[in-house]
Amino acid sequence: MDVQTYMHGVGRAARAASRLIAKADTATKNKALLLMAQAVERTSKQLMAANAVDVDAAREQKLDAAAIDRLTLTRTNIAAMVDGLLQIAKLPDPVGEILNMRYRPSGIQVGQMRVPLGVVGIIYESRPNVTADAASLCLKSGNAAILRGGSEALHSNQAIAACVHEGLKATGLPETVVQVIDTIDRAAVGELVTMQEYVDVIVPRGGKGLIERLMRESRIPMIKHLHGVCHVYIDDKADFDKALRIADNAKTQRLGTCNTMETLLIARSIAERVLPPLCRIYVNKGIELRGDEAARAIVPEMKAATDEDWYTEYLDAILSVRIVDNIDQAIEHIAAYGSQHTDAIVTEDITRARQFMREVDSSSVMVNASTRFADGYEYGLGAEIGISTDKLHARGPVGLEGLTSLKWVVIGDGHVRQ
Repeated sequence: MDVQTYMHGVGRAARAASRLIAKADTATKNKALLLMAQAVERTSKQLMAANAVDVDAAREQKLDAAAIDRLTLTRTNIAAMVDGLLQIAKLPDPVGEILNMRYRPSGIQVGQMRVPLGVVGIIYESRPNVTADAASLCLKSGNAAILRGGSEALHSNQAIAACVHEGLKATGLPETVVQVIDTIDRAAVGELVTMQEYVDVIVPRGGKGLIERLMRESRIPMIKHLHGVCHVYIDDKADFDKALRIADNAKTQRLGTCNTMETLLIARSIAERVLPPLCRIYVNKGIELRGDEAARAIVPEMKAATDEDWYTEYLDAILSVRIVDNIDQAIEHIAAYGSQHTDAIVTEDITRARQFMREVDSSSVMVNASTRFADGYEYGLGAEIGISTDKLHARGPVGLEGLTSLKWVVIGDGHVRQ
């Protein structure tokens, strides 16, 4: 296959489809989403069979446990895919919404209209559910999508894409509204991120290596996050039971996700009370602990943390632990080592909670809740195209509004400028 010719054909088809989906009415888009959900539910056994092929190959290639976890489709996350499609169908259609309409002294009315971005290229690794999430969000927001999943999930992605195309075809929408790249040639990614004439924005979802490559090569604006070094700070005004529950869940509920806690910070005055029972929970769940000198004085079994540990997104059964003097030192640590993804405080002091929310410069900041909630589905977005730690255009979980832009609209009645 000539990858350049193939990718440019995909790009031309996506650009043409983007003009059609941009003017599709809400009822048509919602019907397509409902039919996609029905197809996913009806073919769940086939989806799991296709996924089993990918998972078996991943094990033969000796991919790590976190990668296999991200790759694996279960009944639970297939059900979540279905629910996500149904939720997106129920959400208000952002396309065409007019905001802030107001009269100017000249007599004209000026406002802004929400419009699709156009063609969105999504490059992702492992997670097959992204195929459904990305397709549905792009569809509802009036965008055409070019999806390039990882080679390790090829069979899973193609099986989900068949469900997407079934919904599009049944509602009279072109199947090229959502195209899943069917070559595993890495050159396809290089072409996708340089096709400025066809693609309006790139959304990468994957490991640090992928994101760094795309940052070097892309000629197209990106909505991205590089990595997720997430923190939970247990304040000395924290409720003990809440602290144990949140710090446990933030790390152990799922290891291989970008919103999983990687560093635990504990106020010095309560460390001797909180740290030992927490460490017992972690050790019982197979978590390796790496602590600073103060943490190791309380729990000597911990390994010594290096400076590199504070910067590391493990995506694995490893946790860094640091004892800090107070909330100010916790915020300083997060500013120095964090990735502006998701950080949480456990405290009953409302003043400190507000300080943490105000001063921690992350895309999601939480009070008395697990970092694992940093997710488009949990935020009521139906699903997410990704989590952005950028500060321009979109930040945090990116849903329908993040896939639109605003243009100015002006209404007059024969008005001319004097």
